Amino acid sequence: MLDIAIRGGTVIDGTGAPGRSADVGLRGGRIAAIGELREDAEHVVDAAGRIVAPGFVDVHTHYDAQIFWDPTLSPSLYHGVTSIAGGNCGFSIAPLSDAAGEYLMRMLARVEGMPLESLETGVPWDWRSFGEYLDKLEGRIAINAGFLVGHSALRSVVMGERAVGNEATPEELRAMVELLRRSLAEGGLGFSSSRAITHNDGNGEPVPSRHAHRDELVALARAVRDFPGTTLELLPGVGRFGDEAVELLIDLSLAARRPINWNLLAPSSAEPDLPEAQLGASDRAQVRGARIVGLTVPQAIKARVNFTSGFALDTMPDWPELFGLPLPERKRALQDPSCREKLRKGSERVGEGLRPVADFDNMTIEETFEPANKSLEGRTLGEVARERGTTAFDQLLDLAV
Repeated sequence: MLDIAIRGGTVIDGTGAPGRSADVGLRGGRIAAIGELREDAEHVVDAAGRIVAPGFVDVHTHYDAQIFWDPTLSPSLYHGVTSIAGGNCGFSIAPLSDAAGEYLMRMLARVEGMPLESLETGVPWDWRSFGEYLDKLEGRIAINAGFLVGHSALRSVVMGERAVGNEATPEELRAMVELLRRSLAEGGLGFSSSRAITHNDGNGEPVPSRHAHRDELVALARAVRDFPGTTLELLPGVGRFGDEAVELLIDLSLAARRPINWNLLAPSSAEPDLPEAQLGASDRAQVRGARIVGLTVPQAIKARVNFTSGFALDTMPDWPELFGLPLPERKRALQDPSCREKLRKGSERVGEGLRPVADFDNMTIEETFEPANKSLEGRTLGEVARERGTTAFDQLLDLAV
């Protein structure tokens, strides 16, 4: 007898074959049969009119901290995801040291928009090795989960405060390679890093991985080759890849003898030829015996920006200085005509791939905090600006103060 029979659904098996009407029988937690099942089952699920498919694998998440207060990883579970990979972009929270925890916590609050209060109270921060971190998660997760070993975490543990603003010494690099090898032996899925200007820490400085020499990245990638089943992930930059970025991706793949996944491929009518230019890196890699695989998403990308974290806004020229100020000073600066003019000119010099960040007219006001502004929610800055006889840029700054 089967444990479960899912009857009458359209089976999409993930192989690329067309969907077909079939039953699926489960026994002992595994698929026992697919087809027209005549065997009885303890439980029968009527799937008529529905799709029956394997669970989706989400290879790019940042659940490393959230998993402690949301062990079901509910956003993924509700969308049919049954396996996830975390620790992307160099932002794992293991390995750890006494000093690194506070830094990584504030970095995550900045680059991933996680509430600092949740990170402080919802995460124990009491492990040190990668294996100890995984032990904390054992038996508490509703879906399959694995985690890459993050470059910024490795640098923070080994280099301390030197991780920001400095290249590694030979001794520090050897220590990082050893720590990465130990973390992979304890269950790490591979190695991840970022060189993107969108990634700044809690102090507004480039995250640790952005200070690494390319030789450091290659040395760390080379350590991965000795651990079967591992992989690489990198955010090489934003926008069109230059030769340097493509050569780095190829060299990392060759050093590790593994595929390297990069993000993010984001097609846009504003830059119609950009995806083709980015995907050209895969063709160049294939000629050299490397493998580069792009990451994209199944929906239009929407990003939330605000003047507290500054994420994405601080990628525009002359804007990072603003987000290095304490909040009270930041608000005063936004009222200073000379500061506003500097920010306006910076927004006009945004590079390729980041132009949506400066598309103030089409930004939607998602949330307000003053009763007088409540009626603005759901409207674009452009609409409000035209109504008030000002510009969308000025309206954005006016709402921030």
